[in-house]
Amino acid sequence: MARSRRPPATVRSRIEAVVDLTGRATSWIALVIVVLMAVNVLLRYAFSWGSVWAQELEWHLLVPLIMFGMSYALLHGEHVRVDVLYARFSWRTQAIVDFVSALLSIAICAIFIWLTLSYVGQSWAIGEKSPDPGGLPFRFALKALLPLGFALMLAQSVAVLIASRDRLRSLGQ
Repeated sequence: MARSRRPPATVRSRIEAVVDLTGRATSWIALVIVVLMAVNVLLRYAFSWGSVWAQELEWHLLVPLIMFGMSYALLHGEHVRVDVLYARFSWRTQAIVDFVSALLSIAICAIFIWLTLSYVGQSWAIGEKSPDPGGLPFRFALKALLPLGFALMLAQSVAVLIASRDRLRSLGQ
């Protein structure tokens, strides 16, 4: 029985596989947030009961959803772009726009990673937690998602850079 051979994985395909897996896993957080908010509203208005930790948990869950969701959105072309103009561009111009945008995104992500490392380090050093009574501990762990999210975005931007470079090469032939 002959085994089918898959082509070797490229850097781009590996990055995209990691981003896709992370995005799919992270998407479940959206469901958790919706349920949590609904329960919080029901408890607050129907039973006049609320808790600081439950409200804080809502935005604690938003951080990974946003930080890991942005690279997933870029992978699937669901990011913000001025499509009214972009759609009218030639294939070559679109590839150039994608290439330049990827370079800028890489630079911006690198800057954010650099800036957030000391921010996270300081939070980790003091064992930062919620200042509110009844709030959530381990705020430093939440802040650690900032450089991780930007690192994933940087990786996906590298994949976009590779894809747009390949498109430009194929259009140049």
